[in-house]
Amino acid sequence: MIHLPDSKTGQKPLYLSAAALAVLNDLPRRADNPFIIPGAKKGLHRADLKNPWGSVRAHAGLKGVRIHDLRHSFASIGAGSGMGLPLLGRLLGHKQAATKQKYAHLDADPLRKAANSIGATIDAAMRGGSDGREVVALLNRRG
Repeated sequence: MIHLPDSKTGQKPLYLSAAALAVLNDLPRRADNPFIIPGAKKGLHRADLKNPWGSVRAHAGLKGVRIHDLRHSFASIGAGSGMGLPLLGRLLGHKQAATKQKYAHLDADPLRKAANSIGATIDAAMRGGSDGREVVALLNRRG
């Protein structure tokens, strides 16, 4: 779990799968910057991911895929695996008051297990795993 001190919806914990943590741990670090994604100026973090995401998309051949599309894929894999909407909503950081009450009974353990399960499925697919699921190219709405 990592803690985001200032996200779009405020401070929140973010549950990452073991596969996602491995990717982050393998990223090269700069000695003059403590952030995983350093900014252009010494000691600062990157404020937006538009340019880096564009490079990732181009390298991976994912023309038109938005970062938010990955969030939808994450939730779809979880739902397709039988995970309930309250658990998925909590993983996605939904902040609505009525929604939060539904999640009050969930603690970190089921959230961590769910994040790891979804992450392992994504990791296996990216590595060409043979769990019987087909990996298909993502298309944007513009084609």
